Amino acid sequence: MTRRAPDAKRLKALRRGSLAEYRAAFSLILKGYRIVAFRYRTKLGEIDIIARRGDLIACVEVKARGSLDQSVFAVSNFAQHRIRAASDLWLAKQPDAARLSIRYDIISVMPWRWPVHLPDAF
Repeated sequence: MTRRAPDAKRLKALRRGSLAEYRAAFSLILKGYRIVAFRYRTKLGEIDIIARRGDLIACVEVKARGSLDQSVFAVSNFAQHRIRAASDLWLAKQPDAARLSIRYDIISVMPWRWPVHLPDAF
C-alpha cells in the first residue's frame, strides 16, 4: 500500500491550525496562565492546549475561522466528548487532581484580530 503525499490545501490548513494554536497559547500566557500541555493526545481524543492558573485547569480547543460564530459552531458535540475524555485521562495522572477545577474553553483565532478567549464554553 502506497502513501500519498499530503496535498497543498491540507498542508496549508495544518500550518494555519498550528499557527493559531501558538497565537492562542501566547494570549493565554499574557493572561497569566501557564501552559502545561500542548497538543495533548490520548487514544480517546486530543486537547489543543491545557493551561493552568492557580488551581484552575483550562482545556482549550483552538479554532482558526473567519468569525467567532464559525469557531464556536465548529466544536461539535463529538469533539466536546473527546476533549472531556482526554481531560479525564490527563487529570487522573496529576498528583494534585483532587484540588483542581477543570474548565473547557474555546479560543477563536480570526484573521488580523487578537484571539478571542471564551471561558467555560462547553
